[in-house]
Amino acid sequence: MKKVITYGTFDLLHHGHINLLRRAKELGDWLIVGVTTDNFDLERGKMNTIQNVVQRIEAVKATGYADQIVIEEYKGQKIDDIQRYGVDIFAIGSDWEGYFDYLKEYCEVVYLPRTEGISSTQLRCEGPSVNIGIIGTGSIASRVIPESKCVNSNCISAAYNPSEKECRAFSEKFDIPMAAKTPEELLDNCNAVYIASPHYTHYQYAKMALDAGKHVLCETPFVLETAQAEELYSIAQEKELVLMVAHKTAYCPAFLHLVSLLKSGVIGEIVEVNASVTTLTDESSDKLDSKRFGGSMNENACFPLLPIFKFLGTGWRNINFYSKMKRGVDMFTKAVFRYDSAVASFQIGLGVKTEGNMVISGTKGYAYVPAPWWRTDYFEIRYEDQNLNKKYFYPFVGEGLRYEIKEFVSKVISRDFGFFRLSKREILKMTEVQEQYLKGVNVFKL
Repeated sequence: MKKVITYGTFDLLHHGHINLLRRAKELGDWLIVGVTTDNFDLERGKMNTIQNVVQRIEAVKATGYADQIVIEEYKGQKIDDIQRYGVDIFAIGSDWEGYFDYLKEYCEVVYLPRTEGISSTQLRCEGPSVNIGIIGTGSIASRVIPESKCVNSNCISAAYNPSEKECRAFSEKFDIPMAAKTPEELLDNCNAVYIASPHYTHYQYAKMALDAGKHVLCETPFVLETAQAEELYSIAQEKELVLMVAHKTAYCPAFLHLVSLLKSGVIGEIVEVNASVTTLTDESSDKLDSKRFGGSMNENACFPLLPIFKFLGTGWRNINFYSKMKRGVDMFTKAVFRYDSAVASFQIGLGVKTEGNMVISGTKGYAYVPAPWWRTDYFEIRYEDQNLNKKYFYPFVGEGLRYEIKEFVSKVISRDFGFFRLSKREILKMTEVQEQYLKGVNVFKL
């Protein structure tokens, strides 16, 4: 039996893909199709896929040409697959002419004619686009603009800041078509909103956008009251709108793999999670302004809450907070969570510095993520027998914001209201923790 193998992303499957699969099938008796994972596409710089890997696999399967489908996860896998499956012919489109000649050492290499006039890139360009209006023009918004340009099917169509002068300067700097004078004017010129304003304004702007029928991507912290969060999710559900929180770590390829790896049991039962996020901040900064809901908890708590909830869930028994205060805000806070069979803690600070790593402890071993763990691109799984230790490396491209932007744009275009990397329940529980702190529940001031 002659075996043939081919590979591709197969995003927005079109007749060019189908022709490739048909021609590859005709070369032998058994066709193996390798479909790239989302993470491998990201590693290769492909931030423009619209469909996730499951959707792309189903599309390939539906053609009826693939006898076997494998997942391509890493560079160099083609050689491994050819040897593992006893492949006779490697087939690929002629636009890769000569690139895969190194595989001739292992099997025959055939470059198949490419179907002219059609490509996934062309379909993405001709397809729907998400016009995003930015509310807030501070430092995070300045990082979002260049990151958004790395993701297809979106454009920044308008910006708004209550200060017209700052809004005009921001729009001119980043070549944004409209410097909106009012939030209403911004909403008239976009179909989605990215909220990067001070966090105490998030609820106001998110509600306004959702009521106007706009999809929303909101910076952390989402809102400061659980009732507000529930209301916003209710509006989004009623109007069938995407509502996402821009927590970049939640969409980072390395962190996603860390979660799936540890949930598979490689370190046994998880009994403790500890994470730190601290920076030394100018005391005149708005981040330390009590009137603007500044402080370590409001600024940074969402980051360590992410791994705690991912690894231990949201069903804690109680939380104690210990805060070093200055001028009415917490310069440093340590929180301790008690679960039925585990504990968790985090340290966050804007006026105290500590090691910004993360350790997840289990009954068989532990995971170590070095500082800054929230920009995860490398982590280790460590055991009592050090010979079993393993290191994992993953890309963290640019500022890391492109991952969340890609997820948001993809969901808006596909109108996918199912699985979210950061679930509604997790967001509501993050809000509940912050609200509990603001109300002074189990808060011990140092």
